[in-house]
Amino acid sequence: MFRILFFILAFTTPAFAQDTSMTAERLAQIIMDIDPDAAITPSGIELTIEDIPVLVVMAPAADRMRAMVPIASVEDVTPEEMSRMMQANFDTALDARYAVAQDRVWGVFIHPLGALEREQFLSAIAQTVNLARTYGTLYSGGAQVFGGGDSNDIYQGLVDDLLNRGQDI
Repeated sequence: MFRILFFILAFTTPAFAQDTSMTAERLAQIIMDIDPDAAITPSGIELTIEDIPVLVVMAPAADRMRAMVPIASVEDVTPEEMSRMMQANFDTALDARYAVAQDRVWGVFIHPLGALEREQFLSAIAQTVNLARTYGTLYSGGAQVFGGGDSNDIYQGLVDDLLNRGQDI
């Protein structure tokens, strides 16, 4: 019996297997690679991407992480803008989302820390920054539209408008 158990453990678990779970330390190193001027603060790690401040908060005990970008004061948001953000959450914000907390609109990405992969995190940072950059215009986390929502018609209207403007040229 012991020989069988030893065989199973020895030959089904590669000797080179490593724990590839994301940790707070690994994520902090990735952040420092992105922005060597990033600062560890009591609330998380603050970095800047294209002049946009990003805050990354980790709760290893809860296996969670959150990347956040401040966008606007809630009191400055019109009902039409709020509706547009909710539409974007459905089809153009991608993995990032518009959220409201502490009287502020945020671009956020929330994910289990241990399952997070480096490429996912880099994409998440790009998406949250894009939410801030496109707030008030395209409300997009990137170049994709998931579909099935209202955004396709809005984008098509913009394309049609631009095409019509060029008709006289």
